[in-house]
Amino acid sequence: MSEYANLWLYFLLVFGVIILPGMDMAFVMSSSMTGGRRVGLVAVAGIVAGGICHMLIAATGLSVLLKLVPATFLILLFAGAIYIAWIGWSLLHTRSLASSVATRGARTARQGFFGAMATCLLNPKAYLFMLAIFPQFVRADRGPIWMQASVLSLITAATQVAVYGSLALLAAQAMKTLADKPKAGAYAARGVGLMLILASVVTVWSGIRSL
Repeated sequence: MSEYANLWLYFLLVFGVIILPGMDMAFVMSSSMTGGRRVGLVAVAGIVAGGICHMLIAATGLSVLLKLVPATFLILLFAGAIYIAWIGWSLLHTRSLASSVATRGARTARQGFFGAMATCLLNPKAYLFMLAIFPQFVRADRGPIWMQASVLSLITAATQVAVYGSLALLAAQAMKTLADKPKAGAYAARGVGLMLILASVVTVWSGIRSL
């Protein structure tokens, strides 16, 4: 397979993983709907930063250690799931998106960035991807390893920005549309909260099955 075809295959795999609903997607959506477009886009930047950290972790071989030591993997699994579920639970008990913004202090950009980064780093799906798929696209006979990893990292980051960025903008627009409709806003907030809780449950279930 040519290098060009190899990169296209990697992109398709990354796109397929990113577009599936999960913890990262749920966090970006909740950030936009409770903090606005700016916070949502900053959260996307946090996801990208977390993705870069995953690349570094894979390069140092720590992802293999996480897989070989189930206890460590499970700690990450449950920590990430509990964090996302807690955000979802708080949204389930809000009367509207507007009241959520007020009571939560309109999640700041700083909170959005580091919260998204933590969510990404606690996402076991990312570790499994780095362990099972990433190494297959890095070969010693194709040039410096660091250069190959950098190219793959750029593809991953660009895909994250495209998918999550679009989602952040759509969610922020939905927030504006529902701002003057308290009842609809309440259903939307609870819907996002339910999605976050479901994402945490599915993450735990799929993570345990992969052990």
